[in-house]
Amino acid sequence: MPTKEKIPKLREVVPKFGLLYSEHKPQLALCKPKILPLKSVTLEKLEKMQKDAQEMLKMQEALARHQELEERQTRQEI
Repeated sequence: MPTKEKIPKLREVVPKFGLLYSEHKPQLALCKPKILPLKSVTLEKLEKMQKDAQEMLKMQEALARHQELEERQTRQEI
């Protein structure tokens, strides 16, 4: 059975003059986790450009159909 030995307490000594040295060990600082976007800004821009191009194409197709209907009506009137 181990015996309990008394560990002598060390007395802290602070010099009144001269240099005082202290040792500081830096600890790791944990930062908050950063929330990353699911899509990058570039990908969002590309998707927006593609969506705009599709809308423009639909508008052009609708305009072409409308012009075709007008041409048919003018031919029927003649």
